Amino acid sequence: MGLFSKPEVVVLKDTCDSREFLYKLQKLRASVPDSSHAAEKIDKEIAVTEAGIYGEDSILFELKNSGMNLVVIRDLFIQTQNGRTAQIDFFVITPYANVIIECKNLFGNIEINNKGDFIRTFNYKGHYYKEGIYSPITQNERHLDVYKDCWEDNKGLVTKLIAGKFFADYNKTIVVLANPKTVVNDKFAKKEIKQQVIRCDQLVNYLKALKTDDHRNLKAMRESGERVLAMNIQDRTDYLNKFKEFEQEVKSELSKAEQSQDIKKTEDNTTLKCPRCGGQLVLRVAKKGENAGNKFYGCNNYPKCRYIQNL
Repeated sequence: MGLFSKPEVVVLKDTCDSREFLYKLQKLRASVPDSSHAAEKIDKEIAVTEAGIYGEDSILFELKNSGMNLVVIRDLFIQTQNGRTAQIDFFVITPYANVIIECKNLFGNIEINNKGDFIRTFNYKGHYYKEGIYSPITQNERHLDVYKDCWEDNKGLVTKLIAGKFFADYNKTIVVLANPKTVVNDKFAKKEIKQQVIRCDQLVNYLKALKTDDHRNLKAMRESGERVLAMNIQDRTDYLNKFKEFEQEVKSELSKAEQSQDIKKTEDNTTLKCPRCGGQLVLRVAKKGENAGNKFYGCNNYPKCRYIQNL
């Protein structure tokens, strides 16, 4: 490559399994009645998943238009020899360092307090909610730790001892907030926390600021990216397991709702006959005694017939 060659962004992997997860959610939603509580639950999960995909698409757009030599791997899923896993939204190789990006496209606004806690405030269907969320910084640090283990698994002892000392210098983590409407209040956050959370439109400047004396050409960057991509596990189960768990929760809720409706129908339309006198059994509620509040069937010929059937 010549000295004045145009910068190039090489995307080694652009697919993401969250799209398959979204497709399964949409298919599940089509089988659920609109009036059910389960429908609202699925709609919310679909909205969250769509937001995540949109956020990642926004980051990829920034990377492709960075005007830098970059190698990009999207949705990297890696696993160490002892079974630890990490799902990395973006693994970006710059001429100067590798960057692990955690994408967050959150509804509402984010507050980061002096303890490093992340607190989200958002409006959902006319109601305001305030909740703590798992720190994306902690999440990304774990991703880096898993990557380091995977990296060491593929290195010899000498390389681990020598290059391992500089691992932190050439491997960075950053949290990118992709929703342009999100307001971040980090007034009381510590400096090291502030430096690890940026908006999507600040990403390119962040990558350019990583410039050091060491420099890799695009060929070396691509070769490095190919080695990282070789760690990717294609037949992954994290999204599949997540969907199965979600599907089971939805089916459980639907089953309970159906059982409740069946009971109500039985209560409203019962034509049970009294085994003593042949009268009709009527659903009643005990008003007195130790069974007060409990439902039971009583004969409509009461007080001539005092037959009862407890539920």
